Amino acid sequence: MAGQWQRLGGALGLLQLTLHICLLHPPLSALPWTAGDTKPPLQEGQSFEVVKGTFSRHFLSIGYHPIVEIPAGAQNISIQETTKSRNYLAIKTKSGVSIINGNWGIDRPGVFIAVGTQLTYRRPNEIRSRIGESIIAPGPLTEDLYIYLIYQQPDPSVYYEYSVPLYNSHPTPEPQIPPDILSLVETVDPVSPHKDSIIEDISINEIPKDAPNPSQSGPKPEGKPDPIPYIWSQAGHTGCSATCGTGRREALWRCVENESLLAASFDLCDLALRPPTREEDCVTQPCPAHWDLGEWSECSRRCGPGTQQRQVICRQVTHTHSNGTETLSTLGADSCGTSHSPVTKASCQLKICSQWQIRSEWSSCSVPCGVGRRAREVVCVGDQGDVEEDSECNGAMKPPTLENCDMGVCARSWFTSRWSRRCSAECGEGRQTRTARCLMDHVTNLPLDSCEGARPQEVTSCNLGPCEERLEWFTGPWGQCSAECGNGTQIRVVACLLNSNGSMEVVAKLKCSHLPQPITSQPCFLEPCGGQWYTTDWSACSASCGGGYRVREARCLADRVSPGDHCDPATAPESQEECNAQRCVTATGGW
Repeated sequence: MAGQWQRLGGALGLLQLTLHICLLHPPLSALPWTAGDTKPPLQEGQSFEVVKGTFSRHFLSIGYHPIVEIPAGAQNISIQETTKSRNYLAIKTKSGVSIINGNWGIDRPGVFIAVGTQLTYRRPNEIRSRIGESIIAPGPLTEDLYIYLIYQQPDPSVYYEYSVPLYNSHPTPEPQIPPDILSLVETVDPVSPHKDSIIEDISINEIPKDAPNPSQSGPKPEGKPDPIPYIWSQAGHTGCSATCGTGRREALWRCVENESLLAASFDLCDLALRPPTREEDCVTQPCPAHWDLGEWSECSRRCGPGTQQRQVICRQVTHTHSNGTETLSTLGADSCGTSHSPVTKASCQLKICSQWQIRSEWSSCSVPCGVGRRAREVVCVGDQGDVEEDSECNGAMKPPTLENCDMGVCARSWFTSRWSRRCSAECGEGRQTRTARCLMDHVTNLPLDSCEGARPQEVTSCNLGPCEERLEWFTGPWGQCSAECGNGTQIRVVACLLNSNGSMEVVAKLKCSHLPQPITSQPCFLEPCGGQWYTTDWSACSASCGGGYRVREARCLADRVSPGDHCDPATAPESQEECNAQRCVTATGGW
């Protein structure tokens, strides 16, 4: 009887184990989503709004630029660069805590746990890959997230998408248990009212009549079925996926003889009854904290010595997943040892800066004497010797291309023109003329009294021989200018003379008409007049008696022609005066 109860307990234990496995690890068809899905399922009856968009700009300043703010409660978050670039994605919380790529530091790709979800950061390293960075998270978020772009390359383009729950229109239904599992639960229910009758129907090495044998493909004949000779038994676990922290391991199963529990060939056990493979956590000693080094930022200068920065964070591996990814936690710097903290700032130099180069000597001075200007050629040359744009060199360090030059005091000398070719008289005594100028070496006209020494003679006498009854024009000296200032006219006397052996006789001008007649008048200008007042005549009086007034217009004219403003207002003529002040006399008389 004791053996019978022992066999009965073993059967019930096997049923309970099978029930436990099916409840904890249902078949994939019973799961709400498969293990390969990256997005969690949306709750039935709950409405969601899908928010999506694309962030793109042509040019931005180098640094952090906001892309989108994702509110708390959002799910199915996906941030993806549309094309591969040298730009980076970054995330921080609403409270200002940096999660990925903060403070000019670049994190390594991996899994980050924050704001109630798992954020997976990917950055392809293949040279031929055209896929950019991405960040995905199932959600829901417990805090607002701010997505940023670290701009370093033109034409960035980032696509984002997430779901925001709106409301729950129906109550969440109770989870349904598959029928095959439900029947098993009813069979082994410890509070079933038919428990005693079930126990009484079981005998040694027998299975109840109504219990199907999984090892048989067809129905059994009436009578008690044969016991299961071989069963699956747990034989330990696989090795832990992590040497430190929390990893994952799988249970191992072997086929054994039901009574003796001795190992048997796998072929003897029914594969349909083999428990499904399941993973469980395996805890080892804590992983040591380590410094997580981000990538170096771009050099602060395009040429010459500059600086670059990176993010250095103390992290610890807490979980190692079966797919090779790790879950990291951020610790204080003291956990990694501040005395051996890696540097976060380093010097860098992309290339040698372009330099200014003097290509020519100074040119000759622009003047032969006095102060002038001279020039030379200065170009910007790269480290390979090629001429570049001036903007590639430091403008503050450019050598001068122009400077003043002093050729010394200029000499002041008298310069004279040639004597006129013809004598002023065709016979008898005449004269020849030339012009004298006081000049410096570089042909600057100076006042005649600036040169030292006597002024050279400008008039000399000439004689072409005695005159024999020769007609010629005689010109007298020019008269006085008709205006004391401004423009005027001066005249002279012109006469026709008959020169006969030195004897001069005035004859009619008609006799000299075959000779060019000299001019008799010319304009003259002594000095500017400045402004003078000019007035019109008085108008008629406004009244013939009893007192009236008359007016006139006064204007200030410069050089008697154009209006000016140099006249003294105190001397301006009156423009109005009284007139006909005599009393009016009334005419009297009668008829």
